[in-house]
Amino acid sequence: MARATRVYIETGQKRAFASAADWPGWARSGKDEASALASLAAYAPRYARIAKLARVEFPKDVTEFEVVERAHGDASTDFGVPHTPAKDEEKRMMPQQVERMVALTAAAWKYFDQVAGKAPKTLRKGPRGGGRDTDKIVEHVLGSEPEYAKRIGVQMKPGDRKALLESFKNPNRTEKWPVRYTVRRTAWHALDHAWEIEDRLP
Repeated sequence: MARATRVYIETGQKRAFASAADWPGWARSGKDEASALASLAAYAPRYARIAKLARVEFPKDVTEFEVVERAHGDASTDFGVPHTPAKDEEKRMMPQQVERMVALTAAAWKYFDQVAGKAPKTLRKGPRGGGRDTDKIVEHVLGSEPEYAKRIGVQMKPGDRKALLESFKNPNRTEKWPVRYTVRRTAWHALDHAWEIEDRLP
């Protein structure tokens, strides 16, 4: 019998996030837990491309979910950011798990770079008539990564991900953030904006 996909739920006052515990970057939000899980399932085919890039098998029944941890969110959750580390993310990882996690994270970055590299400079406006154009999205994503890196004691320049990826290879530690949460947050941010670009192509 296949194992259900483990999921963390983070619930604020206005929004909830569902994050796949073992698939860095696969996290979606909704107005509540049920809608967040439905959105997570809907994005499975899109995340399958990341798994393919990483050469990691993506099971057909991956949308069979098991919520393994629930946490209270905060204003950042309501704003649209998975902001609460899971206690599960402090558990020790085995070398094979680390290798898989790093491969999926690198694939998420590669996918973002591919999408942004092919996109036109000007994107369709969002549902409220706003939204950054491609260059500003790239600047935003790359500019955020050094801030995430600082949470685990890494100094890096925007776009220089090598040091951050090397640090991810040693996840069995907690600094300001658990390393596994930093991985989840960083990969989610890249994919969230990659999918935004795809959805706003002319």
